[in-house]
Amino acid sequence: MPPRKRQSTKDNSAPSTMKELKDTLWKAADKLRGSLSANQYKDVILGLVFLKYVSDAYDERREQIRAGLVDEGWDDEQIEQVIDDPEEYQGYGVFLVPEAAHWQFLAENAKGLVDETGSLVKTIGQLIDEAMDAVMHENESLRGTLPRLYNKDNIDQRRLGELVDLFNSARFSRQGEHKARDLMGEVYEYFLGNFARAEGKRGGEFFTPPSVVKTIVEMLEPTKGRIYDPCCGSGGMFVQSEKFIWDHNGDPHDIAIYGQEAIEETWRMAKMNLAIHGIDNKGLGARWGDTFARDQHADVQMDYVMTNPPFNIKHWTRNTDDPRWVYGVPPANNANYAWIQHVLYKLGPHGQAGVVMANGSMSSNSNGEGDIRARIVEADLVSCMIAMPTQLFRSTGIPVCIWFFAKDKAPRIEGAADRRGEVLFIDARELGYMVDRAERALSTDDIARVSDTYHAWRGTDSALRRGLTYSDVPGFCKSVATEEIKATGYALTPGRFVDPPDLGDDKEPIADKVARLRIELIRALDESSKVEYAVREQLERLG
Repeated sequence: MPPRKRQSTKDNSAPSTMKELKDTLWKAADKLRGSLSANQYKDVILGLVFLKYVSDAYDERREQIRAGLVDEGWDDEQIEQVIDDPEEYQGYGVFLVPEAAHWQFLAENAKGLVDETGSLVKTIGQLIDEAMDAVMHENESLRGTLPRLYNKDNIDQRRLGELVDLFNSARFSRQGEHKARDLMGEVYEYFLGNFARAEGKRGGEFFTPPSVVKTIVEMLEPTKGRIYDPCCGSGGMFVQSEKFIWDHNGDPHDIAIYGQEAIEETWRMAKMNLAIHGIDNKGLGARWGDTFARDQHADVQMDYVMTNPPFNIKHWTRNTDDPRWVYGVPPANNANYAWIQHVLYKLGPHGQAGVVMANGSMSSNSNGEGDIRARIVEADLVSCMIAMPTQLFRSTGIPVCIWFFAKDKAPRIEGAADRRGEVLFIDARELGYMVDRAERALSTDDIARVSDTYHAWRGTDSALRRGLTYSDVPGFCKSVATEEIKATGYALTPGRFVDPPDLGDDKEPIADKVARLRIELIRALDESSKVEYAVREQLERLG
């Protein structure tokens, strides 16, 4: 047999464009609306998205292998000896897809598998469930992850078959290395966002708005070490971290992912989402589980913690003797400070964290929360507090903030400022733009302004390379000493500390301004009287 050479990756068939994929896949959801709840059809659709992607990726890799060997002069018999070698797929980040799970097989039997007499042997739902089992069996990282729900009584098999037909018009490709994988990941995240909107409050359990995730990642700049999310939802923090590393010419193998998720369906979604992005998902554990009841990574200290825990949980697994409550036992009726203390407990000696919280966490004094916050501030663990704009989350109207923690604020780079005993406050409430009438997002420039301000304040390596310097900006940011925070009762609301914006001097003499405003007020009152008289006159006519 001739020696092996590097394989050609040429493939002339074009994948679907992003718009085509989104349009086609969202039509799929329309086919299930009315017969299933948003939560149910989410699992159905996203499972099929995953199955179609792995099948297309497998086919594409198979054609690459064949084309490369043909170019080298291999005959069909020689090719058949190696084309099913698992390493030829898994070594290229492609999942193994056995024949029973191949999309073409499912498409050919979209109305169900029939025998030679025309009798139905298996429904399309049975075939899809078996396909999920087959893929999990062949790929260890997916064991116990994929959904098996397609043959249930509440799933309309006719509509499911139409769904499979519809998916045939979409084609996923891995061409261009990580660009192709990001294409599929973007589709996946597009669906997560739309399902979050469709599901209302429950959507927040698995989806954090991308601009919020990106803000945290850009602030922390994870490049090496352990990254952890104790309530990881669909894994968005991990996906964005990997994107950050690629964008900065880093190596994703330099990070290790650790996460935990309490809800089974969301945990499965996270495993699939990470798999689609080519991120090792073993760090999500062998199953879902409550972080407070049992920390699955109890003995692991983290370099970065990024999380968006559910806000203001009233019923949570509470043990007053838990060693995580270093700064005080959290109240039974609110888990906010349980999450915060869990995050602090997980951080290594130089660890950093970003935690999304409800605004009330910054100033609440009920049930001992104020005392816990005071101890955390006095321990010099808070590095930055950001007040975020409203309407970032479709799933909740609760205003949010982001807490940033650092176990060690001492300068680690020559020339960096010493920020021990200080906290940076950023008031970002006026930033962002309206995506639509219900949702706001931060722009790339907004995120850069916030993160650059923080890095300039800390004197990080990236700030020093770019020559960024820090100064307080009225209406936006201010560095505050612990003594001043103590004087306010340890409230951490940026609006208390950031100076009001400088509106500038209009240079109009005070006496002239008072006279002008007096005339304008009299005119306004006169106009108000005229309107009132007209209204009364009309009411008397009606009466």
